[in-house]
Amino acid sequence: MRRIAVVTSNPHKVEEVAGFFAGVAEVEHVRMEIPEYRDDDVRVIAREKARYAYAHLGRALIVDDTAFSVDALKGFPGPYAAYVQDRIGNDGILKLMEGVADRQAHFETAIAYADDEGEVHVFSGVVEGEVTGEARGEEGFGYDPIFAVGERTFAEIPLEEKSKTSHRARALAAFRAWLEDQ
Repeated sequence: MRRIAVVTSNPHKVEEVAGFFAGVAEVEHVRMEIPEYRDDDVRVIAREKARYAYAHLGRALIVDDTAFSVDALKGFPGPYAAYVQDRIGNDGILKLMEGVADRQAHFETAIAYADDEGEVHVFSGVVEGEVTGEARGEEGFGYDPIFAVGERTFAEIPLEEKSKTSHRARALAAFRAWLEDQ
């Protein structure tokens, strides 16, 4: 069975990854400080993070990066979502969206896998939705209370259901399908 190190500081991500790879790969959580790469494309950021992590670990691993992009804000905050969440939070995004009719937004996660030879493969998943007028729900984290798919925000969707349909789930599903073909 393959062994994959998941390089992240978030143990919840590791649980989600382990669930996706049950029976296919053994998942190990590795905490590592990785420089914050800057690019407008999360796939580029994830690729660079994987290269950095592989250079230090020397074994198969995955990293991820996520963007939250609002169409009316020309893609802002995009791959800078974590920084913006720390600075202005959901209330700040809602304030920027006051009076804006076009509420379309999307999440994109890129999973980068560095294989045993250090070659990096990137898989992405996208979920389209919209920014709500107010925060709703108790589940999730980050922008989940203000991002709706259909009638429910990500924070109103039970975590088990969200982990099967989210942007990260879609990226992981693409990675798993590729891995099973190898």
